[in-house]
Parts: sequence; C-alpha cells; structure tokens
Amino acid sequence: MYNITIDEVSRTPMGPIWVAQSDIGLVAVEIGASRESFLRMLLRRFPGSQPQQNPPATALVTRELAEYLSGERREFSLPIDWTVMGPFQEQALRLTAAIPYGQTTTYGEIARRLGRPRAARAVGRAEATNPMPLVIPCHRVIGTDGGLHGYGAPGGIQTKAWLLKLEGQR
Repeated sequence: MYNITIDEVSRTPMGPIWVAQSDIGLVAVEIGASRESFLRMLLRRFPGSQPQQNPPATALVTRELAEYLSGERREFSLPIDWTVMGPFQEQALRLTAAIPYGQTTTYGEIARRLGRPRAARAVGRAEATNPMPLVIPCHRVIGTDGGLHGYGAPGGIQTKAWLLKLEGQR
C-alpha cells in the first residue's frame, strides 16, 4: 500500500495543479483537475491508499512547479517514484526527463535512443500517459515533422505551445 501525500499548486497560469507523492517521490501531477477527480484517479491507481493533504510535506513540489510556471526555474530537483510505471514507459520517460529546458526532441529520436527505432508510436503512448507532466517534460517531445502532436492537459496543443514558448521555443 502506498502512503500518498497530496497538495494543490494554486494560482498558476494553467489553473489548479494537483500533485501527489509517495514516500519515494513524486507519483502524479494533474493539471486542471478538481480535488475530487484527482482523488478518484489516485484511488484507481493506488487501491487501498488513503491520500492525505499535507502542504508541509509537499512544499518542495509545489514551490518548484510554481517557480517553473513563473519562468524562475529551469530544472526540477524533485525525486520521482519510477516504480509507478511499466518498464518501457519508465525508459521512455527517463529520456524525456533528460531533455534540457528550452530544447525539444522527437518521438522517433527517443525510440531510436531506446534501441527500438520503430517504436515512435509506443513512445507517443508513453508520453500521453505520463503521470507527471511538467516535471517529466513531455511537452518537449514533438513530431518528426516539427509539429506539435497532442498534449493531454486542458488546452491540448495550445498548452503545449504555451509551455514551449515559456521555455523560449516557437
């Protein structure tokens, strides 16, 4: 059973952002969700857990996200609980987490770096189900054609474009 602590990053340009962490590290970032829907999602992902709101315990996460969204932070120092992902998703998202601020790469390039050059669509699925957007910057992954192809947060591609612009791209 997971010990899950949650909190909200309020007053962001993206609206409310909910975060959750285990004893190991960050397990979820949810953009634009209500507290109730966030809790329902956590209970589905972590059956038997009893998420508790604890602002002091999540202070580092909420501070770093607020700093990132205000343009004051370029890198996160947050521990991530990689155990919440399957092996392929973890491999793909570790490569995504390594994409430097203000830079992009493609789904195909990540697939090639994984040694699976035909797995660009599988990489896209791993990105689409990224449980920690912003911290694991899936918005920095673009199509081989240079286009923006999907983003799961409210606002979709427009939000992805806004994040890239925040980082000095596009």
